[in-house]
Amino acid sequence: MVNNISFPALGLSFTINRSLFSVFGVDIYTYGLLIAAGLLLAFAYAVREADRVGIKQDDLLNLFLIAVPVSIVCARAYYVIFSWSDYKSNPIDIFNIREGGLAIYGGVIGAVAVIVTYCRAKKIGIGKVLDILAIGLLIGQAIGRWGNFVNGEAFGKETTLPWAMKIVTDGVLVTSGAHPTFLYESLWNVIGIAVLTLYKKKTVFQGELFCGYITWYGIGRAIIEGLRTDSLYLGAFRVSQILSVLMAVAGVVIIIVGRKNTEKASE
Repeated sequence: MVNNISFPALGLSFTINRSLFSVFGVDIYTYGLLIAAGLLLAFAYAVREADRVGIKQDDLLNLFLIAVPVSIVCARAYYVIFSWSDYKSNPIDIFNIREGGLAIYGGVIGAVAVIVTYCRAKKIGIGKVLDILAIGLLIGQAIGRWGNFVNGEAFGKETTLPWAMKIVTDGVLVTSGAHPTFLYESLWNVIGIAVLTLYKKKTVFQGELFCGYITWYGIGRAIIEGLRTDSLYLGAFRVSQILSVLMAVAGVVIIIVGRKNTEKASE
């Protein structure tokens, strides 16, 4: 699959082959490499932060090795559940993740579940690890979203804005000018990295930075999701938009309550 992705008003054009190269006849997709790069950079950040907050690197590596496959399974399960009509006639396609169909929220849910379970078993502060995950997730998501650009997917509604994106796949016009929502979310995540890095110095309880993450990402995703044309729906509602709003509200409430409780405990 070859995508020609351009921004006509900006004079930019890119011709991208979905497959970067082959190994023993198996295509290696650029999307997968970008996801892997995001995971490795997120892990590198986590290693540095683990040393700072006193978490053993062995525990961090164990978490990484368990959380990554669990997150992939959960990301796929989330997508399949809300796209069941596409799979019910041929369930074997559920396992064909090379054709796409991973939902970031499913992955986050899987990662958090692994962290909570592992930390309780090892008696490690859950909040400490979740705080590391917060910025790590934004790093991985900021890079991973460029996989959508490579695949010519996850774009938004038609627009006449100067940065409208035109996509032609294998010679077939997909959209003549759409919102580059992959770019919106990637930039939102990059800004979020800077915001949470500054906010980290102001936190007063363990887990607060993670609450900052779900608030920041929830707000941005709720807005951006409204522009997308490939949303997963539950009835008439966009699933990820609903979840984003709930996350943002929960994050704010937990931060307010957590800070008040910490202040009372220190009096």
